[in-house]
Parts: sequence; structure tokens; C-alpha cells
Amino acid sequence: MVEIKPFRAIHYSKDAIGRDLSAVITQPYDKIDAKMQDEYYRRHEYNFVKLILPREENRYEMAAKRLKEWKEKGVLVRCRTPAIYVYTQEFELQGKKYVRRGFIAAMRLHPFEERVVLPHEKTHRGPKEDRLNMLRATKTNLEAGFVLYKDDGRVRDIINETIKGEPKFYGVDDYGTVTRLYPVKDPEKIKVIQDVLRDKQVVIADGHHRYETAVYFRDEMRSKVPDWKENHAFNYRMTYMVSLDDEGLVVLPTHRLLAKVKIGEDHWDQIRKYFSVEEIDPAEAEAYLDARRDKNAFVVYQDGKAYGLELTGDVSSFMDPSWSEAYKSLDAVVLREVIFRIMGVVDPKIDEDIFYERWINDAIARVDGGEAKVAFLLNPTPPEKVLEVARHMERMPQKTTDFYPKVISGFTMMPIDEGELL
Repeated sequence: MVEIKPFRAIHYSKDAIGRDLSAVITQPYDKIDAKMQDEYYRRHEYNFVKLILPREENRYEMAAKRLKEWKEKGVLVRCRTPAIYVYTQEFELQGKKYVRRGFIAAMRLHPFEERVVLPHEKTHRGPKEDRLNMLRATKTNLEAGFVLYKDDGRVRDIINETIKGEPKFYGVDDYGTVTRLYPVKDPEKIKVIQDVLRDKQVVIADGHHRYETAVYFRDEMRSKVPDWKENHAFNYRMTYMVSLDDEGLVVLPTHRLLAKVKIGEDHWDQIRKYFSVEEIDPAEAEAYLDARRDKNAFVVYQDGKAYGLELTGDVSSFMDPSWSEAYKSLDAVVLREVIFRIMGVVDPKIDEDIFYERWINDAIARVDGGEAKVAFLLNPTPPEKVLEVARHMERMPQKTTDFYPKVISGFTMMPIDEGELL
């Protein structure tokens, strides 16, 4: 059972910053490179990067110190009334406009084995250690997790009614995405949202490392607080929740490029046993893929030519029989297990053997420029498939999903110290 609660968010003060937070909001910490970090530092004295990714060596201590100082100065203030925060993102992609609608709430933490909150990606030790140290220092959820749930229409109606009003805060990020925040304090509306989620499973869209870290921190806090209660805030995580049916829920494909090998004639002979192959105009790659979203299809680009591939044969012999049909049908799995194996590519190393690109033109340009030998262009993974695979407790191959845009940081924070109750 998914349990959510309203919470009293920490946020920037209107008096200190204003309602427009464009100068202080940031991309998520793991999407900020050194150049962007420097730009954020220059942009504003109280830019949020100074909390989530300080550039000082003692960054965890600095984050905690700044958090305390900014509260004392009144730069950061606390909501007086618990709320759930409707959070919308308006953006344009390839000439089309979208609005992703969701809400931020405190969501009860469940280890993955309890099968309430489901993962779909593998995690790595380094990022978890980093974020655990940040949690220990600040005892605050500085950034929201991102999960998907199944709505029956009732939450959508509340969100659509809420966004008719004026947002409490808004901001435009580096890529032109306009984010707006609307507190919902009405107990009846909050209860409806809680009821919709009660019997559901949710799947993590983004933030696997931070979620696992939050569970570990919860257990650590329980051991330190002998009389802990179920409504202690450290049993929850600040989470952005979006319906699988939301029209603004966009998943982008991540294209694969191999640095050292390309498809040779002997490889093509093997590939043709399982795929139809036709040469196409490189400019038609996206249209070719779009027309085959319900099939396993790829576009291969090498030596200045593009080839459309569509699965026509039985490739079950390439697959582990213990995998679910949903997992075996993923484009990324078919590419990895069939085509890459035919080519002799097994466990390629990132940035050495394999590169990833979000946009088709960028992938083609890297091949034309000699950085890679071949590009494999893919369709995006449907959100429903993410949940279907996650329900089997299977983790997708790396870079199978790219939810766009990222959840912008700096709108809400949630304290999770020993004395914080929800």
C-alpha cells in the first residue's frame, strides 16, 4: 500500500527571492557538471547548487552550514500548514508543447522487496554513499524523488482545478522548461489523492540512488531514535508523483554508439536471419522508428548510410528463459542480446566501448566525425512497459529510459530530523 502525507515544506522566501525562482533553481545534482556548477554559483548568491552540490571540499558540512544560515537569514522559510504541492512543467520538444502535471508529497519508504515501490534500474555504490553523507549532514530531503502511479482520473481533476489559480512559485530553467508550484491544503482533496494511491504500486522513474539511500537513512535513524514513531518524517521521502496516463509524461530514447566495432558483412548475414533490413535515407530515421513503435525496430547508421531493421524471426534462443516476456521484448534487451552478441560485443565499457546520445542528429554526427563506428537508433520505452517490467522485479539495461524534463530542484525541501513528525 502506498501511503502519502502532506508536509510543511521549506522553500525560498518570497521577500528574499520573489515568486520567480529562475535565478536560484537548478537541474538535479547528478545532471550538474563543473561548468554548470560554476554558472549556478555566479548566477545568484543563494542559488540552490550551493546546497545540493557545493564545490568546497567539505561539501556536506558546507551544505548543512548554509542550510542553517539561510534559514536564520530568512532566505529559506517554512510553510505553516501541511500541504501537497501540485508541480507542473511546461516545455517544448521538437516543435510540440507539453505540460507534465504531478504533485509532491511525503511518500512512505518501503524497501524494494516489499514490492510497493518498484525499481527499474540498477544502482551503484558511489552515488549512494555521496547522498547518504549529504542526508546525514543536512537531515533534509533537498531534492524530490520521481515515481509513476496509475490514476483513476480523480487526481487529474484536482490538479486541473488547482492550476487554474496563481502558482505560489514559478521558474524557468536552463532549457526553457517553466515549472510552477501550487500548494493544496484542503484536507478533503488531500484525502482523495491518498485514497487513489492506497492500493497501488508505484515505480521509480528517476532517483533510484537517492531512494535506496533514503531507506538506509531511515533504518539508521530508527536505530538512533529508540522510541521512533510511524509518523516520523524520516520514514518518508519527498516525492514527485506523475500518473502513467499524464499527457505530458515524455520518455525519450537513448541511442547507442559503438566506438570500436561496426557491422561487417558476416554480421549482416547473421542479422538478416532475424531482422528485415532495408536501406533508408538517414533523414527518415525518426519516421521509420515512429511507424514501428509497437515492434522491435532499430535504425543502424554507419559509413554514411542508414538501415532500418525490424525483428521478424524468433530470438528466444538468445534470451535467458527466466526473464519475463515484458523484459525480453524491450528494444534495449533485443539490441544487447541479439545484435550486439552477433557482433561479439559483450559488457561494453561506457565512454570507452559504448557512448549514449539523446538526439538522433547528435548520434549521427558522432559517427560522421569519427568518434564512433556505428550508431543504433531506438524508439523510446513506453511508461507502461517500465511498470510492467518493474512488477517482475527486473532491472532494465542501463539508459533504457530518459524521462524528460528532469525534476527541477529548489522549489521544496522536507526536514527529516529526529524531531520531525508528519
